[in-house]
Amino acid sequence: MSDDRPRAAPAERFAAEHLAFDLHAEAAALEAEQTSKQHGHRQKTLFKNSGRTVALFVLDAGASLAEHATSGIVTVQAIEGELDVTAGGTGGTGYHLRPGMLLVMAPGVRHDVRAASRAVFLLQVSLVPKAPTPPNP
Repeated sequence: MSDDRPRAAPAERFAAEHLAFDLHAEAAALEAEQTSKQHGHRQKTLFKNSGRTVALFVLDAGASLAEHATSGIVTVQAIEGELDVTAGGTGGTGYHLRPGMLLVMAPGVRHDVRAASRAVFLLQVSLVPKAPTPPNP
């Protein structure tokens, strides 16, 4: 681990055959890191393999993630605090997530995330496998 990296490199974290996480402890460790926050939040990828990513986010009250989309199925699970998520882009459907709530979005759905209060959430993205290209006749 280098002096500027507060935790083990991803290849080291993802090498185990099975992993278990205490999400509250992981969030506390993220907040204790000495590195600066990016736009009012910190994040840590807990697992990434075969098109599946599991990441933990800690957002300060009022912090947000700008509207975006991905080519995979997205889940947002509130762990601590409260989140406001708009799914479907500007004018889309708004969801107010409290601890224990889960939002699932189809691939390509534009969405943003805002922390109504300090919030911790688990983000999971499962990329949709691309269909094989048929051979040319």
